Amino acid sequence: MKLQTRQIMVTVVAIAGFLSLGGCLGNPKKQTKPINHIASSSTKEDKEAIKQKQLAYLKEHEQEMTAYVKAHNANITQVSYDWDSIKTVVGGNGTPQGGDEILLVYGYANGSDLTNFSLNFTLDENKMPKIDSIGSDSLYRVEKK
Repeated sequence: MKLQTRQIMVTVVAIAGFLSLGGCLGNPKKQTKPINHIASSSTKEDKEAIKQKQLAYLKEHEQEMTAYVKAHNANITQVSYDWDSIKTVVGGNGTPQGGDEILLVYGYANGSDLTNFSLNFTLDENKMPKIDSIGSDSLYRVEKK
């Protein structure tokens, strides 16, 4: 009986060893996100042109942005934007490859540099912000003046 139990244990350990070895040596999937070069170019002039289009778009939708800010914090009565602060970054979604590109714009509430906030937008395939994707994680820090 002991011999049969020992043979079973050796077989189970051998199978587990082969399975784990196969998992380690198998070809892992590539974990990087493919870079999309539809609208972007490596030239500085093209990047600046895209940034100017993004700025014009945001200025056209300034009222919607302000309504969003005021709706998320009742203490905010006045909003101004730092249009020179616009930048595109890769969002961090907790994975090694990161998330999609997002556009950030910073602003100030209630006329004070101490009450700053940021708004973020996802970008479409032409690198333009989507106004319906507006978000922020810093509007709740603004206190009453």
